[in-house]
Amino acid sequence: MIFNLKKGLIFSFLLSLIIIFLLPVDVCAQPVQVPQIDLQIGGEGEEDPESLVGFLQLLLIMALLTLAPAFVILMTSFTRIVVVLSFTRNAMATQQIPPNQVLIGLALFLTFFVMQPVLAEVNDTAVEPYLDGDIDQETALEVGAEPLKEFMYYHTRERDLALFVNIAEIEDPETEEDVPLHVLVPAFIISELKTAFQMGFMLFVPFLIIDMVVASTLMSMGMFMLPPVIVSMPFKLLLFILVDGWHLVVSSLLESFN
Repeated sequence: MIFNLKKGLIFSFLLSLIIIFLLPVDVCAQPVQVPQIDLQIGGEGEEDPESLVGFLQLLLIMALLTLAPAFVILMTSFTRIVVVLSFTRNAMATQQIPPNQVLIGLALFLTFFVMQPVLAEVNDTAVEPYLDGDIDQETALEVGAEPLKEFMYYHTRERDLALFVNIAEIEDPETEEDVPLHVLVPAFIISELKTAFQMGFMLFVPFLIIDMVVASTLMSMGMFMLPPVIVSMPFKLLLFILVDGWHLVVSSLLESFN
């Protein structure tokens, strides 16, 4: 098979050389016509400030859409949910089952479910008035950020918030409206990570007990060459099914945001 492959490659190389050398010289020497591309902003020879402002607004919207995944991940409940779901999969030692696409999809839909009241308030107070022309863009951004700030502030620990307030060297905020976003967002993220790791630890405990029981049983039977993970994984799955594990995990996640 390898010999036939080599013969095919040699034959293709020789055929290419024959085609190149048998082509007419005029065809080979003919230059390649490259089309001219001319990109212009605005009209030709006339200044239109309104169109330039519209173009800049379009660029701003495209930039916001580019940063939208970061907003969804870092300013919503997505971080806690996806970390806890990943801990659940690792605790059962099921490798890539459920796959990452399933976990991320479930985390996204749970995030939309948790954030639905906040998104509805943003839509009612900022998006619809801006589309109707009742408020300008700056006012819409300020009003729309208030529900998100309230959600993040409620789930942020005072110690984490104080850390970034001290590092930023700003005055101690008296109310949640006085906390700037560049201080609130990182404090919210590390608070969410701490909460997710606490929930992940509680998830690992029952599965760790199963691993210890299986490992001690195999050692007492003298089966040192058999990995305990292979034997314990069916018992983990059985326990998870009997207690309706996904229902408990999802309900615990949703209740943690109340």
